Amino acid sequence: MLQIGFGAEFGAYGLGCVARLVRGSGVGWTLMNAPFKSIIEPFRIKSVEPIRFTTRDERITKLAAAGYNPFLLKAEDVLIDLLTDSGTGAMSKYQWAGMMRGDESYAGADSFYRFEAAVRDITGFKHIIPTHQGRAAERILFGSVLKAGDIVPNNTHFDTTRANIEAQGAIALDLPVAEGRQPSLRAPFKGNMDLVALEQCLGDNAGKVPMVMITITNNSGGGQPVSLANIRGAREICQRHHVPLLLDCCRFAENAWFIKQREPGMAEATPIEIARQMFACADGATMSAKKDGMCNIGGFLALNDDGWAETAKNNLILTEGFPTYGGLAGYDLEALAIGFYEALDEDYLRYRIRSIEYLGEVLTKADVPIVQPTGGHAVYIDAKAMLPHIPASEFPAWALACALYIEGGVRGVEIGSVMFGRQPDGSEKPAAMELVRLAFPRRVYTQSHVDYLGEVILHVNQQRDKICGLKFTNAPKVLRHFTAQFAVVDGSA
Repeated sequence: MLQIGFGAEFGAYGLGCVARLVRGSGVGWTLMNAPFKSIIEPFRIKSVEPIRFTTRDERITKLAAAGYNPFLLKAEDVLIDLLTDSGTGAMSKYQWAGMMRGDESYAGADSFYRFEAAVRDITGFKHIIPTHQGRAAERILFGSVLKAGDIVPNNTHFDTTRANIEAQGAIALDLPVAEGRQPSLRAPFKGNMDLVALEQCLGDNAGKVPMVMITITNNSGGGQPVSLANIRGAREICQRHHVPLLLDCCRFAENAWFIKQREPGMAEATPIEIARQMFACADGATMSAKKDGMCNIGGFLALNDDGWAETAKNNLILTEGFPTYGGLAGYDLEALAIGFYEALDEDYLRYRIRSIEYLGEVLTKADVPIVQPTGGHAVYIDAKAMLPHIPASEFPAWALACALYIEGGVRGVEIGSVMFGRQPDGSEKPAAMELVRLAFPRRVYTQSHVDYLGEVILHVNQQRDKICGLKFTNAPKVLRHFTAQFAVVDGSA
């Protein structure tokens, strides 16, 4: 008889193992604290998608044809695609099976009610409004509530959130804690909001702040988590000033895992229990369910306020669809209802966070500057530190992203002065940080892919002095990073 139990430590992976083999004679052996360090994916691969290998010369040609914008590359020309973790994950057999019972009725479909029940069970919010993705939830919310001159504080707004706020003539105000602007500093909750600054903002702008938002995890800040204490602190401040608090919760499960691992008193709580405590502090949430919904499409707007919800549903009907499908097929709603719970599974979260941490350890050992500690969904390379010879005006993070593609076929995304440099008045201001985000799709790549990725980054780091800056040849006014085109500053590849 083989009996296996799990304790608190399992090498670097964070699991413990005690095994006892009992033979018929009663004599056996005991293995304590087995030193196995390999990251084992908590799933088996049932379907595979081929990836195409390209040569360096091919990649140089293709990137130039794309105007040095990795967004404009064909996916088939990318070997390891870490552009985003949004909608790029692999679904489980339970999700695929659930899709077969998708109810495609226009109104009142059974699939909606299963989706609604899952979201309400986890979040506790009164009104659950499905949307086709997170930016649709943002557009509907801000279009329903904001007016010109309003201020929306956040720990750090991401790109579409900021753009949708500014499209209403409002101000997207970032209030991160100071340590969140220091990439190399190790702190457990660098994604936190600066509560002192929040108190001052609300006090100085009475009547001009219709809501406060907190993004979990803090994507623009390096994928860093927000503590439960910080969320509760923000809630108390908002209540004193009679301002609603909303969560941008697309990575709520990853944030819950960090709270479990790092926040005092939370080690025994399950991820779903922690998630419920986070949502209990808020009056609503927007979500791109393409992240911790474990699906390829979908999102929601959740609200407690009846008036806001009624206005939002009316706006939803204009562009997304009837409130019981919100631009989604019934089978998408079914897959999401299952995926929300799968994202909270401890084995999955342990594997996912550890995989990111593993790559971070490889890079740190080789003195590659990254945001410390590693976040939940991505490793962020500090391009400002790696490429000091490239000024912010020549976009070092964008240049580094291009170099990663040329050298290894790896596609990442810039979080720097291309994405955030243009100000609402049209002026340019360097971003606070120049980062390259390597965002891992969920349940897609194995440890060998991660090992290859580490080799590519180390190779690029060794050649860093040869990387050249870039300049715009075409720069759209809104969300320019998606479609802008560039030229190399010195004219070479």
